Amino acid sequence: MSDTHSSSLLAIVSHAKEYGFIYPSSEIYEGLQAVYDYGPYGAALKRNVQNLWWQSMTQLHSNIVGMDAAILMHPRTWKASGHVDSFEDLMVDNKDSKKRYRIDVLIENHAAELSAQGEKTRAQELLEKLQALLQAEELAGLHTLLLQEKIVCPISRTANWTEVHRFNLMFATKVGAQEENADTIYLRPETAQGIFVNFLNVQKTARMKVPFGIAQIGKAFRNEIVARQFIFRMREFEQMEMQFFIQPGSEEKWFNYWQQARWQWHIALGLTEEKLRIKPHAQLAHYAKAAVDIEYQFPFGYKEIEGIHARSDFDLKNHEVASRKKLQYFDPELNQNYLPHVIETSLGSDRLILMLLCEAFTEETITEEESAKTRTYLKLHPALAPIKAAIFPLVKKDNLPQKAQEIFKSLKYDFPLIYEENQSIGKRYARQDLIGTPYCITIDHQTLEDDTVTLRERDSMQQERVHVNILRDFLLEKVSFKSILAKLPTIDSVLI
Repeated sequence: MSDTHSSSLLAIVSHAKEYGFIYPSSEIYEGLQAVYDYGPYGAALKRNVQNLWWQSMTQLHSNIVGMDAAILMHPRTWKASGHVDSFEDLMVDNKDSKKRYRIDVLIENHAAELSAQGEKTRAQELLEKLQALLQAEELAGLHTLLLQEKIVCPISRTANWTEVHRFNLMFATKVGAQEENADTIYLRPETAQGIFVNFLNVQKTARMKVPFGIAQIGKAFRNEIVARQFIFRMREFEQMEMQFFIQPGSEEKWFNYWQQARWQWHIALGLTEEKLRIKPHAQLAHYAKAAVDIEYQFPFGYKEIEGIHARSDFDLKNHEVASRKKLQYFDPELNQNYLPHVIETSLGSDRLILMLLCEAFTEETITEEESAKTRTYLKLHPALAPIKAAIFPLVKKDNLPQKAQEIFKSLKYDFPLIYEENQSIGKRYARQDLIGTPYCITIDHQTLEDDTVTLRERDSMQQERVHVNILRDFLLEKVSFKSILAKLPTIDSVLI
C-alpha cells in the first residue's frame, strides 16, 4: 500500500455530490450560485459536528450556556451594531463583461500571480499598498492602483473599470401585510447580535456571574458577490459562535485562553496539525481590540475556519445607547456596575465541514501481487462519521439475513446504522468506505454456531472475530464524543 495522494477540490466536490453529502441547491433549475443543500450523509455529519461543538461549550463548562435567537431582528439592531453603515465590500464593475468584483480580491489575486512568477518583493509591496488604501478608505486610490497594475477582468480581459463603490452585504426584506406600509428589516448577517441584545435576559435567568459565555448555532446570510470555493463562502451559511463576557482589563488572559482552547479543539478532531496555523489580523474590524484566525490548508490555500476576537464593550455599549436600556452588569465581588468586555469565538459550520472532507478524503494505491488499484475512502473521526456501523449478512440465505436483522435491531437504538444485503461483500465494504463508516459487521455461517461476527475497521481494513455481546460496548467506546471531549481543556483551572 502506497502513501495517500493529495486531493483536489474538484475531486472532493464530485465525491460530496455522488455520495450524498452536498448537492447544488435547486439543481433541477440549474442551481443557485453559492447556495448548497446537504444530503443524507452531509446532514448527519453536520449535525454531529454541531452537537460536538455544543457539548464542548455548554456541557464541559459550567459557566457557558446556550441560546437560539431569531433570524429576524428589529432593524435598529443592525444600525447600532454598525452593519447598516459599515458592513460592506468595496466593489468595482467591468463595463464590458458587466461582472462585479471585490477590489481587494482582484488585487490580491494579481499579487499572487506576481509571486508565482518570482516577483515576490513586488507582490508584497502591492499588498502593503492595498492594506494602506483599505484602512484609509481611499476608494479613488484603489481605482488608480487597479489601473496602474493593468489588472483585467478574467472574463472580458479588459481594464474598462467603473469607479470603486460600496456594496452592503445584508439581505433586506419586508415585514407587513401591505407593501406600501411594510417595514424594511434584514436577514441577520451574523448570529452574535442575538446574543448581545439578550445578554441580561440570559445572565439573570441562568443566574450567571462574569466571566460567563453564551453559545449559539444558527443561520446567517450575506449577499456575497465573490462566492466561490464550494461551501467555503456561501450566501446562506451557519455559524457556531460563543460570546464570553469578562471583566474589563482581563482581555489578554481570556483572549490567550480561548485562542489555545480552540486550537486544541481542532486538533482533537484528528486534523493534521501541520495543516493548521494561527494568523493575527493585519487589519482589525471596527469592533475589535485584537483578533486572530485559525486557518486550514485547503487545496486552494490557507483560509480562515475560525476567528477569535477581543470585541471590547463595543456591542453592549452601542446597544445600550441605541435602545436607551441599561445593559450593565452588577458585579457582587467588586460591588459595582460595568459593561462587560467580550471575547468571541466564531466558527463557520460549513467551512468546518469542508475542512473535514478535505482532511478525510483519502486515495491509496493498493498493490496486490502484480496489479495495483486505487482505494478511496473518507477517514472521518468515528465520532463524527454519519453512519457508525454497517450490518451485512454474508449471503441472502441460510437464515443469515434474519440473524443480521436481529443484531441490527439490537444496536439501532444506540447508533445510526446501515443494513445491506445486496451485491458482494467487497462492494458493500467499498460503499461504506466512501461515506466514511468506521466499522462493518458481517454475519456468516459461523455466527449461527457461536454468535461471533467479523468486525472490519475502515482505515486499516483489518478484520477480527468478536462476540455479538461486546458490539454495543465496543462501538460506544469508539464512536462516543467522549473520546474527543476528554482531550479538551476546561475553564475550571483558569477560574481558580
